[in-house]
Amino acid sequence: MGAVRQVRSGLHWKVSGLVRLIDLHTHTNESDGSCSPRQLIEAAECAGVDALGITDHDTFAGYDQAFEAARSAGVTLVCGIELSTRLYGHSAHLLGYFPLGDGLKDFREWIGDMQASRRERNVRLAARLRELGFDIRVEEAEALGRGMTGRPHFARIMVEKGYVANFRQAFDEYLDESAKAYVYRREPSFAEGVAKIRAAGGVASLAHPTRVKGDVPALLPELCAAGLNAIEAYHSDHSARETELYLGLARRHGLKVTGGSDFHGDMKPEVRLGSGCAGNLNIPREVLEQLRQA
Repeated sequence: MGAVRQVRSGLHWKVSGLVRLIDLHTHTNESDGSCSPRQLIEAAECAGVDALGITDHDTFAGYDQAFEAARSAGVTLVCGIELSTRLYGHSAHLLGYFPLGDGLKDFREWIGDMQASRRERNVRLAARLRELGFDIRVEEAEALGRGMTGRPHFARIMVEKGYVANFRQAFDEYLDESAKAYVYRREPSFAEGVAKIRAAGGVASLAHPTRVKGDVPALLPELCAAGLNAIEAYHSDHSARETELYLGLARRHGLKVTGGSDFHGDMKPEVRLGSGCAGNLNIPREVLEQLRQA
């Protein structure tokens, strides 16, 4: 920041009295967030976030569109993605970070195949919802989600049409893996996702491990053997005890640490950019430095 004096204070940096934050897990409306890429950059400025990772689901579209806006705003933009993978029959999310932001031609082509699979699933999901008596068409969901339509967009329609009271009910009763309307989507295995990220020069991080089905400490040796080299210890869903658990696992297995709010804008209004839920997110600057050194 040139001549601006930087003072280390706790887990954040204070610049001219303003606490500077980092947030490496956010979503735009190119996947299931409510903010456009430019709006997300503006929100980061307002929140004091000066290093932002855009990790849309199975797409780089939000990152690509935000690049120039971030440069103009002086926000450090980290190229990222969140992949949906399968781990022992359950969905497990995997974050990929690409500090160089280039050399991704083959990876982007692979992601295109994943997007086609998502579209095919959405057609079947809309049909299943109609079987259950809901007047919902895939075109309605795609009008909200565009190229990266997902279950949250179907949930939004269900709420707007009065079929359910809120997003939580939509997922609990109809859209979650064990719910009435769930339909299978072809997803890569966790090991394949890790291999693709690493082959593209990226850092592969286990996303929000508290949501992983199974015993994470017991699973980690196998996941590390597959090439996993980071874990998201800091997340809005994590209690202080869980954060310490995942930090300890990172030390034990030689993993890098990542962290972010999982900000979705209006889709998850309780999650604040840079600070999580009720200020529970405190990401050390060293997390960003680790990625830069990767």
